[in-house]
Amino acid sequence: MKELDGELVLTTERLLVRRWMPDDLEPLLRIYGDVEAMRWVGDGVALTPQQAANWLEVTANNYRQRGYGMYTVTLRDGGAVIGFCGLVHPDDQDKPEIKYAFAREHWGHGYASEVVCALLPYAAQKLGLTQIIATVAPDNAASRRVLSKAGMMLIDTLGDDGDQTLLMSWHAPAAGLQ
Repeated sequence: MKELDGELVLTTERLLVRRWMPDDLEPLLRIYGDVEAMRWVGDGVALTPQQAANWLEVTANNYRQRGYGMYTVTLRDGGAVIGFCGLVHPDDQDKPEIKYAFAREHWGHGYASEVVCALLPYAAQKLGLTQIIATVAPDNAASRRVLSKAGMMLIDTLGDDGDQTLLMSWHAPAAGLQ
């Protein structure tokens, strides 16, 4: 069965995770346009409205070409968009990379851990992915905890002393061990 825009991808105890829809542009801008929230994401610069609109298109293409991409995270009990998560290939890198960002008012509630812990097994079981990486700033203790809780292990430190990034990796359990 082919998934449609906005189709539910997975659920957790408190969250619904679905494909992006055009209506997600406003919450995308609210979260990725927040300078404070973006200090740990990418180059640390908030997205412009045009960049956010372009990202909707890139994600639609990823769904078509790879079968996955970024997803919208909503609360199960109200449907409000609280964040985004997904699997991407920045600069067309080989390995899928897990990414996530939540509105600041939803930080500290365990939502990132909940969604990452659900997305990794989904990626293995439904998408056939066997390894997923993540990059995180050494000073981003909260994201390091989220990734560690999900079973990701530190495998390398990238960059020079002035601008380092930690590289973490997760491997799907061998068949029969899940």
